[in-house]
Amino acid sequence: MTLAGRRPAAAALALCLLAFVGVGPAAIPTSAAAQRAAAPTSAVARSPDGRIVATVGVHTTPDGRTVPAYRVSYRGAPLVDASDLGLDFADGGPFGPGARIASVTHAAHDAVAHGLLGKASAARDHYRETTVALVEDAAPHRRVDVVFRAYDDGVAFRYHVPAQPGLAEFTITEERTHVALDPQSQAYALQRSGFVSSYEGFYTVAPLREIPADTLLALPVLFHHPGGAWLAVTEADLTDYAGMYLSRVQQAPGVLASRLSPWPGTPNVKVRARAPHDSPWRVLMIADAPGRLVESNLVTLLNPPSAIGDASWVRPGKTTFPWWNDYVVPDTVPFKGGLNTATTKYYIDFCAAHGIAYHTLDGFQDTAWYGGRIDPGDEHPDVTRALPTIDLPEVLRYAKARGVRLRVWTHWKALRPQLDTALARYERMGIEGIMVDFMDRDDQDMVAFYHEVVAKAAAHHLTVVFHGAYKPTGLSRTYPNLMTVEAVMGLEYDKFDGSKGVTPSHELLVPFVRMLAGPLDFHQGGFRYVTERAFHPQYTGPRVIGTRARTLATYVVYEDYLPMMADAPSAYEGQSGLDFVAGVPTTWDETRVLNADVGHVITIARRRGTTWYVGTMTDGAARAVDVPLRFLGPGPYRADVYGDVPDAPAELQHATRLVTAADVIPAHLAPAGGHAIRLTPARAGDALSRDSRDR
Repeated sequence: MTLAGRRPAAAALALCLLAFVGVGPAAIPTSAAAQRAAAPTSAVARSPDGRIVATVGVHTTPDGRTVPAYRVSYRGAPLVDASDLGLDFADGGPFGPGARIASVTHAAHDAVAHGLLGKASAARDHYRETTVALVEDAAPHRRVDVVFRAYDDGVAFRYHVPAQPGLAEFTITEERTHVALDPQSQAYALQRSGFVSSYEGFYTVAPLREIPADTLLALPVLFHHPGGAWLAVTEADLTDYAGMYLSRVQQAPGVLASRLSPWPGTPNVKVRARAPHDSPWRVLMIADAPGRLVESNLVTLLNPPSAIGDASWVRPGKTTFPWWNDYVVPDTVPFKGGLNTATTKYYIDFCAAHGIAYHTLDGFQDTAWYGGRIDPGDEHPDVTRALPTIDLPEVLRYAKARGVRLRVWTHWKALRPQLDTALARYERMGIEGIMVDFMDRDDQDMVAFYHEVVAKAAAHHLTVVFHGAYKPTGLSRTYPNLMTVEAVMGLEYDKFDGSKGVTPSHELLVPFVRMLAGPLDFHQGGFRYVTERAFHPQYTGPRVIGTRARTLATYVVYEDYLPMMADAPSAYEGQSGLDFVAGVPTTWDETRVLNADVGHVITIARRRGTTWYVGTMTDGAARAVDVPLRFLGPGPYRADVYGDVPDAPAELQHATRLVTAADVIPAHLAPAGGHAIRLTPARAGDALSRDSRDR
């Protein structure tokens, strides 16, 4: 019987709950027994459609301890087995063992959230909430609440430490959150050797039982349950807390335990806080197909609404980024590419000619645009003053006259000591936004720095990009000026010595794993192509594995409010597909996943206004994929179709035709290939069909 068809009988479910609770009042004193008898022994949070059920009760561990725990079922079948809940406090010891349910409250919410960036401009925020108050039987009778929210596309829970005597200020040394899965589940995970991490690396694909124990798994982690369900684990609303990783328990091949990132220099201190205080949401995204996870807005919805009021000044778009191509300029220009006024104006001219909103000042040959080494160490460079070779006032005047806005890169160590003065001066100068780089941490102190940056940047009408960063947790909903976050092994790795390049299979895992957390900056836009076999790293003018149609598709497939056009203007000028790349939107009203085979192929359709864009990517294998157009509205549409040319990766097949929602467009993809479509409502006189081969 399929997973979708299984439904437990009411009696069987009741027996399951009794077995889960597992401990009764007989062995405790009479007064406590009376309290326990009056209190519930379990609680349930059920999704609005009834398919996802989270049950909270008391679990007896193999060593005989009783601890709070939760289970999750999907479509009537077990998905997450009994999984511990709890917190370890520096004072008073662990909370969890010996705790009981003191009370349960329920709530429900159904509204439409507007103003979301990225994959949707509006999303239904519909959940049922259950709050379980846990109280220790033994003195000092500490209380911790666990709040569960069940949505149709997942379940999330968080710890709430209420104000109470003896717990006004506290230190958390670890979190006892577990996720117990079938050890046969296929895992898609980014393994890390320590907590200092940029979240950049290849993903491990293996059964959960084969993941090395005690290895840190960076979130999100994707799992495919043997019963057919898909589950992704991540976190949302990471505020005043430490980032969470997972680590497989040695003695239990299917159990993952939480590991919080420690404060620098104090490995046993994870969170310092005052009550009342909330942990981030521990998010379990659940679906019967991986494409539904990609469509989900759950991580975003679990964050507070916008804190900046009128955000009309936030204007997503694309940016040139000369660091990636190493400031390449053609031999015909009378200047040398690098950190100078002439090179910057050259890039601004390219932006103005093609409607690219932004240009970014970065570093070159280990020198920051503001002087000093890229990593300043203990130095304190002034991040508001450009090198003498860059006439910054003239560059800003020139950019404004050409309708282009300037963004600037900074190392976080250089920015933090002068954050307030730098942001204020950037605003006065007319700089649009900042890229902050090389944090490589997600401890509580660094998390606080992220929040400080986006909040203070918003006060100065500046947008923010984080590189060398931890994964997004939905902060862009609260601060829409946070445009994108790196936290992925992107195309910068095509530059570095010893790299085998960003492989096609890696690029087909990214949408299903990393992108579930939120927008990603991938250093997109390379227009020079090689096969996977012929690839070798090249720092100046790097090559990318794939095809021109694949590059076009990435701007639809990857969610990014400020994607780069990272290659040199000379690589783009006169080339096929430039008009598509320059014109494709970066935020969307609606997102649909049409084809989804994790690590192998993906097709995503995204709508902006009345225009749809569709992108398809494949791994290293050639594929024929059907693109059904049933998402279209009524009436005919003009379809501009861009496809691969066999054995000519830098060329495009371009066709135009009239289509309707009843049509299916075939996509024939080369190895590491792609396919892109732009669909606009047809106008009188649109050609029925035109095919060409663009160079």
